Amino acid sequence: MKSETIVKTPQASRYLRQLCKHFAHKIETRHDNYRGTCIFPHSTAELAATEETLAIAIEAADRHGLESGQSVVWTHLVRFAFREDLGAPDWRIVPEA
Repeated sequence: MKSETIVKTPQASRYLRQLCKHFAHKIETRHDNYRGTCIFPHSTAELAATEETLAIAIEAADRHGLESGQSVVWTHLVRFAFREDLGAPDWRIVPEA
């Protein structure tokens, strides 16, 4: 299963790096200024930053893993972006190929 959301923020690259560095204390992560991967036990998060957006894709074997990944990434992003109102995430399920 896979879901995606896009967050409009001029701080996308900064948040991507913060998320990956924060999660790196407990899980495997890889990142540069524009792409990041966080490998959780229940899911994998792929992050992509542009000048104006942060795209977040969560992939998991089941709905529980998907929802866990969404929750973990989103709650941490909101904490790091406390100066901004990011609104609510619009998670969209990506059809399997």
